[in-house]
Amino acid sequence: MTYTGDRPDVREAIDQLEAIVRDVAEELAGWRSRAQKSESELKTRGSPVKNTELESENKSLRQRVEGARTRVQDLVQRLSFLEEQARDNGGHK
Repeated sequence: MTYTGDRPDVREAIDQLEAIVRDVAEELAGWRSRAQKSESELKTRGSPVKNTELESENKSLRQRVEGARTRVQDLVQRLSFLEEQARDNGGHK
C-alpha cells in the first residue's frame, strides 16, 4: 500500500496494518498446510481420531486469530479516523 501524505501517524498505522495482514496470511498458509495433511492422514486411516493436542492447538490458534482480528479492526478504525482528520484539515497539520 502506498501513501503519499506527510503524516507519520497515518504511515505508522498503515505499516502496522500491513504487518498484521502479513502475519495472518503466513499463519493461514500454515493452517491450510496442516489441515491438508490432517485430511490426507484421515483418509488413509479411514476414521477420525480425537487428538487432545490438536484440539488444544486449534483453541490456541482460534484465540490468536481473534486477537489479530481485533488488532486489525482497531487499526482500520484508527486509520479511518486519521484519514478523515486529514480530509477535514485539508491535508494540513
